Amino acid sequence: MSEKVKVLFLCIHNAARSRMAEALLLKHGGDRFEVTSAGFEPTEANPLVVEALAEIGLSLPSTARQPSVFDLFKACRHFHYVISVCDEGTAQRCPIFPGVTKRLAWSFPDPSTFTGTHARKLARVVEVRDAIEARILEWLPTLRGPSSKAST
Repeated sequence: MSEKVKVLFLCIHNAARSRMAEALLLKHGGDRFEVTSAGFEPTEANPLVVEALAEIGLSLPSTARQPSVFDLFKACRHFHYVISVCDEGTAQRCPIFPGVTKRLAWSFPDPSTFTGTHARKLARVVEVRDAIEARILEWLPTLRGPSSKAST
């Protein structure tokens, strides 16, 4: 049996973008992937993310605070891909996971900065969700196989 492609999605708080990316890769990549999300300063999931995912029939395994990137590093977790989903404005604060095979940086706006009514903020989160989904769908065909480590 081929080894699953291990992917870690990172953002500062692991409250929105990385969690959406995790759910969307599991949806589109299926069981060929082992997907984890983490943050530098992890918090509970943004309720708007839960709502935006529910609109397309997805849910998070947990809305509770997830392990920090440091917890994963201390546990000696290995990933084939570490994908940062921080926005360009905070990219310098986005955690770097050492010892990985391939690092990618996909910039998406931070939903914690969205303002306005609930409906307006949700609409912006849906835009980010859809952008993440489009990026994942663009990335998946570039992989050579379940255990491929060379890809863009």
